[in-house]
Amino acid sequence: MKRLQYVPLLLTVMLLAPFSAVAENSTTVGDFTVHYNAFTTSTLTPEVAKAYGIQRSKYRGMLNVSVIKEQEGTTGTPVPGRVEVKTLALTGQSAPLSVREIKEQGAVYYLGEFPIRNQEKVNFVIEVTPEGTSETFIVKMEQQFFTD
Repeated sequence: MKRLQYVPLLLTVMLLAPFSAVAENSTTVGDFTVHYNAFTTSTLTPEVAKAYGIQRSKYRGMLNVSVIKEQEGTTGTPVPGRVEVKTLALTGQSAPLSVREIKEQGAVYYLGEFPIRNQEKVNFVIEVTPEGTSETFIVKMEQQFFTD
């Protein structure tokens, strides 16, 4: 599958993203670490955006979530699960953010896209239930976006 060749590119962009005003966070609960970050889709290369059907724009944000099961002596194992996200407005209104699961080359991550404005702060509430558990972890994150 041609899309597989872009996995290293997408992962590289997400790893380098912290150097371009991107929030990169993680939370560990029990044996699991939830990694999450948000950035503008304009930081993706045209090839990666096309391969994943993502619209590149400085007015579109993207949330990336992954779940790793910690294993001593390793970097852990990516695990699928149920990931639900809500965005919260300053007025307290919440809206669901649709995320899609991507499984490729041993990686599992969840991507969600949303519109943004200059200097907008977006609050995320991320609910994660790793596969094989009944535990749900709630992670909160705030990211301010600058488009101009």
